[in-house]
Amino acid sequence: MDGLRLALLLNAVSPAVGGVLVRGEKGTAKSTAVRAIAALLPAVDVVAGCRFSCDPAAPDPSCPDGPHEPDTGEARPARMVELPVGASEDRLVGALDIERALSDGVKAFEPGLLADAHRGVLYVDEVNLLHDHLIDLLLDAAAMGASYVEREGVSVRHAARFLLVGTMNPEEGELRPQLLDRFGLTVEVAASRDTDERVEVVRRRLAYDEDPEGFAARWAADEDALRERIAAARALLPRVGLGDRALRQIAAVCAGFEVDGMRADIVTARTATALAAWADRTDVRTEDVRGAALLSLPHRRRRAPFDAPGLDEGKLDEILRQFEEDEPEPDPDPGPGPGPEGPDSPDDGPDGPGGPENPGGGPQKDTGDGAGEQAPPAAPEPSVPDQRTGEHETADRETDSARADGDDGAGEADEGTGGAGGERAAVGAAEPFRTRRLDVPGLGEGAAGRRSRARSAHGRTTGARRPRGTLSALHLTATVRAAAPHQRARGRRGPGLLVRRDDLREAVREGREGNLVLFVVDASGSMAARTRMSAIKGAVLSLLLDAYQRRDKVGLITFRGADAELALPPTSSVDAAAVRLERLPTGGRTPLAAGLLKAREVLRVERLRDPSRRPLLVVVTDGRATEAKRAGGPTPVERAGRAARMLAGDGVASVVVDCESGPVRLGLAGALARELRATPVTLDELRADSVTALVRDVRTVSNPRRAA
Repeated sequence: MDGLRLALLLNAVSPAVGGVLVRGEKGTAKSTAVRAIAALLPAVDVVAGCRFSCDPAAPDPSCPDGPHEPDTGEARPARMVELPVGASEDRLVGALDIERALSDGVKAFEPGLLADAHRGVLYVDEVNLLHDHLIDLLLDAAAMGASYVEREGVSVRHAARFLLVGTMNPEEGELRPQLLDRFGLTVEVAASRDTDERVEVVRRRLAYDEDPEGFAARWAADEDALRERIAAARALLPRVGLGDRALRQIAAVCAGFEVDGMRADIVTARTATALAAWADRTDVRTEDVRGAALLSLPHRRRRAPFDAPGLDEGKLDEILRQFEEDEPEPDPDPGPGPGPEGPDSPDDGPDGPGGPENPGGGPQKDTGDGAGEQAPPAAPEPSVPDQRTGEHETADRETDSARADGDDGAGEADEGTGGAGGERAAVGAAEPFRTRRLDVPGLGEGAAGRRSRARSAHGRTTGARRPRGTLSALHLTATVRAAAPHQRARGRRGPGLLVRRDDLREAVREGREGNLVLFVVDASGSMAARTRMSAIKGAVLSLLLDAYQRRDKVGLITFRGADAELALPPTSSVDAAAVRLERLPTGGRTPLAAGLLKAREVLRVERLRDPSRRPLLVVVTDGRATEAKRAGGPTPVERAGRAARMLAGDGVASVVVDCESGPVRLGLAGALARELRATPVTLDELRADSVTALVRDVRTVSNPRRAA
């Protein structure tokens, strides 16, 4: 956890760094570590009685609780405010009393979490699961340092500058790029595989459960020392000099990794300065730039869709080494530092391997000035292999019996057999492309997203209704229309409008929802031609990318050989689906009916778990159905047709991606689409920029005339 500790401590030293995003698997104490930093933050001076934590030295002139009298300051601990994933918009930004605003003309405002977090820490656990409209509000507040609340002409503004800290499990889905860029630093955490460390974790946890107060007392001295060091580094920070050479190193590193925009350069510079102050130095050195880049660039570098964040340390060292060769760094301060001869041993405490003095955790080399510059690693970490080129091309050469397009499935091996018709090595996906939008018809009420029409709290206003619970979106015209007939009976004499609670109307709005997109992919021998399967995987990968952008849940079913398999249960992690797709082998018979029946069962279970999320079934196949023959039973084609009609009877919106190619086409995928009452789409029509793309709606059983 050295990287996580360092990132949190650097933000404690310099809040301008911009916060931390903590990525890691479940059960790695991400939340525990984040909550622990709150006790180490210095106290803040606030105006007594101000709900918005104004600084008495420079109070906010537009504070809703102002104007403030001078000399009314008091000190209090810095706050850590937690934003729940299911919080409402009013809980985040605050709420106005609409009834009092209309009837009395006063701004009765109740502050939200953004006001509570001002000059403190705003912590979002499972930040990747936060609703889009809350993410938009966070982005606005983080960019402007203020929160604006607008309710039908009544406006309230207050300062909202906070340290944004988020934790997430990448298996549950990724963050939008806009929010990802707002986090100054990012760290990856994983559970230790060292037996002794795991034993010590369990031992300490059991000791805490047995005696929490005694356990805390054991570490009180260490926390006091760490708190003092943070305060000393904060005091030293204004005197740290960021020379032209360090700035050029930072610019070269950011340009070398092709990061977008200039925020990366600024954050890296602030982080390098904080690292120098943490090391009790007033000059920024190469090791500071390197450590800062490892924390600030992994989530900002340009990467292909579904690639995990990361940074090639070998490339980073190569860029920095060019500066060492061109212009050796002078030694402006030859005095003793925090190296082997300084007060802190490199193997003890936060300055040890992986600590603030050695963020990479690598060996130290003596630079002659006692400062212990970090040596480059013996060999750079291997980057993620490109499965679309080297690995899969080798596998393809080993299986050189690929079928030509238009193969009718002859030669498919029986279940469990190998040989030319058995399982084939996975092939890489073709380059993804922008797909046309596939919608679920009708009007839903599911989770906010960007795919199908739905009633939502955000979007265009389509009507009005009586409030259901707390009023959050007033429909002013409807409210006035409801109150107007009763003005004489209520004794109105002046120009004001007498409004009662029963008169209030809330706006009904229409936006977009995210859906459950369930992919059913044919991986049988009839699809095993290398060029065809590569194109099919590229198309599914494109649909997965579209699902990620539209905030859908996705699931993946594959069928081949004797049965169908749920390769990925429905999840918000589109990345996980892309990985499973990339490794998908092919070969064997085509149990199409099994794939459709498996999809029906998965959708039935998901309907019980989340009834408001509407499904979209995407079947990727050439329409063939071949299985082991059953004496006296229906043929594979008949079984597939029966399964398709069962799905159509459930009212499932479906799309059939027709993968048949070649000069001779049997039209089996089109027949399957008619049984499913689905929209048939060829691979070419799936492209948004295709000249043959047709503007169609997904057909369901609710519209049988169009389906026919």
